[in-house]
Amino acid sequence: MAQTLVKNYLHIVFSTKHRAPMIHESVEKELHSYLAGVCKELECYPIKIGGYTDHVHIVCSLSKKIALMTLMEKIKSHSSKWIKTKGEMFQNFYWQGGYGAFSVRESDLPRLIKYLENQHEHHKKAKFKDEYLSFLAEYEIDYDEKFLWD
Repeated sequence: MAQTLVKNYLHIVFSTKHRAPMIHESVEKELHSYLAGVCKELECYPIKIGGYTDHVHIVCSLSKKIALMTLMEKIKSHSSKWIKTKGEMFQNFYWQGGYGAFSVRESDLPRLIKYLENQHEHHKKAKFKDEYLSFLAEYEIDYDEKFLWD
């Protein structure tokens, strides 16, 4: 085949180290914009970014030119350095080492976008751990819980 054609949508989820509530409202929107910029720079076009005080969700396309591992390395390292420039309260900001990345059908994007838009409301009732475990169950991903959280 002479042409490479790719359309991969991802739902990426990752948290702050030890799920510390470090994503304050004062920087949340700017952080989401920054994350979108990193994605765009890597041709992984963002569709929706959301989250809460201790984690982030990114829905984006995955470029045919980059591995998921590289995308995550760039997103996390660049945004961690960036947020530390936002004041003393962020000097100890770190992302947790791992992440979840789930493939998404195009027809499921509207439902997922709506879900991300309601993260603050959702997390008044549900903790990140429960949310993340539900994603792992939904996508039938085997895991060892002792390695999930630190």
